[in-house]
Amino acid sequence: MADDTTLPQDDNLTADSAHAAGEMAEADGETTETESAAAEPTAAPHAEATRTDAELTELKDKYLRLAAEFENYKRRTTKERIELFKTASQELMVALLPVLDDFERARHATAATADANAVRDAIEIIQGKLNKTLQQKGLTAMDARGGDFDPELHEAITQIPAPSDDLKGKIVDEVEKGYYLGDKVIRHAKVVLGQ
Repeated sequence: MADDTTLPQDDNLTADSAHAAGEMAEADGETTETESAAAEPTAAPHAEATRTDAELTELKDKYLRLAAEFENYKRRTTKERIELFKTASQELMVALLPVLDDFERARHATAATADANAVRDAIEIIQGKLNKTLQQKGLTAMDARGGDFDPELHEAITQIPAPSDDLKGKIVDEVEKGYYLGDKVIRHAKVVLGQ
């Protein structure tokens, strides 16, 4: 069944609708103008983003080059240090060669003799020369006997009854000498303590 009732049309309503439609069209026009105005500043951030990307790429490249340069530096200094150690031991060996020559000469000179004093004298001369050479290279012997025990410098082997009261808690005997190389202890003295 068809309903023949029609709603009465209000002229004010129609005019309002037309006016609203016109405003919407104007608003659409404004939006288009606003969008085009906004599009112009968008180009600037896009250019800034491109510039920032270029700077980032440049900084990454600098970082990679710097990292590679640092790796090369580490390799080079490691190689130089190894060479330095080799030449340092070479220098010591060259300094000890005359002492080795003296031992060889003393062995040949005392091979035919039965005189123990001649052998002893030869050994003392060579030992003096060896000590002098090592002192020139920075080696110094510790003097531990009669002193206080210091665990930084000494290694206690055993304890014995002190021969006198003033040696109680002190170093009575030195089994093996300790040595410094410069200021560094390279061998601790092995000592006997008095109780």
